[in-house]
Amino acid sequence: MRHLRNNLFITSWTLILLAAGISVGLPGASGLAISAPLAIIGSLMLIWAISMKEEPKGMSEMDISKWTPEADPLPPGAGGSVMFRVDTTLDVPIRTSILCGSCGHLEWNDGQKPASYACAGCSLGLWEEEE
Repeated sequence: MRHLRNNLFITSWTLILLAAGISVGLPGASGLAISAPLAIIGSLMLIWAISMKEEPKGMSEMDISKWTPEADPLPPGAGGSVMFRVDTTLDVPIRTSILCGSCGHLEWNDGQKPASYACAGCSLGLWEEEE
């Protein structure tokens, strides 16, 4: 769940303020019967939110732009086939990294994944898409 801590803070304070408003607006036992459980639940949620660790921050734009996959050979696939890894960025500029699992050669191409590719390091054909 994203932003759980922030949502708990907002909800707990809303419940506490709602309970205070009800206790002032409805004097007597009926107001207390409604506002007391709301205030208790809001207080418990506030304590829970305070005790939670902060959510981890995402990567910065600079970290994302500098990311590269590790250039290590990959284990053989099923039946001894050669594994490869293709990563394409979603944001502009669109770039594609191709990692050959046989020799560990890493190559970057501008644009989307090409229709066919042969490794420049070991001259092994990794894929060829049919039309």
